[in-house]
Amino acid sequence: MSDQNFPAGYVPAEVWQPNPENGGRFANINRPVAGATHEKALPVGEHPFQLYSLGTPNGVKVTIMFEELLAKGFSDAEYDAWLINIGEGDQFSSGFVAVNPNSKIPALVDRSTTPETRIFESGAMLVYLAEKFGAFLPTEASARAEVMSWLFWQMASAPYLGGGFGHFYAYAPMKIEYCIDRYAMEVKRQLDVLDQNLATREYLAGADYTIADIATYPWYGALAKGLLYGAGTFLEVESYKNVQRWARQISDRTPVKRGSRVNRPWGEESQQVRERHSAADIA
Repeated sequence: MSDQNFPAGYVPAEVWQPNPENGGRFANINRPVAGATHEKALPVGEHPFQLYSLGTPNGVKVTIMFEELLAKGFSDAEYDAWLINIGEGDQFSSGFVAVNPNSKIPALVDRSTTPETRIFESGAMLVYLAEKFGAFLPTEASARAEVMSWLFWQMASAPYLGGGFGHFYAYAPMKIEYCIDRYAMEVKRQLDVLDQNLATREYLAGADYTIADIATYPWYGALAKGLLYGAGTFLEVESYKNVQRWARQISDRTPVKRGSRVNRPWGEESQQVRERHSAADIA
């Protein structure tokens, strides 16, 4: 028996049970429950901020923010960036789960407060750092609301790009036309949202570079530059001219170049900075 809404031969069970054969490349880390799988404390360095992360788009948001703050002269924004290998399940250690109960990178601890402050979710980290240092987030109500709107737009939209389009286009164990078409349409709609907005603005929220740009660039800027999922041609990213201009403008920033290399254990060796404990670690 089959149903027109599902591939031939598949009918959902009355009660779902995981099938290890359907896990694909993430089968060893995906599970339907939360919590730690093993006891292991997190390392701690000498700087006020301890970041536990990986150089994915969500991780890169935070390392770019730190490098931008340091470039503006905020010496108290010094940080240690420790590599969390999600392929090996580092995010399920007891120490990591204590900082981020959701077991997703990045996770951040501010040791300059008493007691220490934990922050999880990359958007929350950008807001926390922006408010702590008074940078990249305006205080005037309307301007602040505009930045926060675009920041939350990114947080809500990126799962369609990564977990939706990226998963089914690049990682799923089988190519399913319906899934790829569904998410490709949404990602192209999102690119058009950005393109139309950037037609009249230099940055996402207006004339100033803000945490909205810092959050969005690692996902949609990288997509525009053809760096995500090998899908640039498929999505015709070159056709979004305003997004292209914005992505080039941000990628040329020195702090962005520096932050994009932190906690990166893949690619050209010269671009890998597996851990960062001082400015000198980024040559």
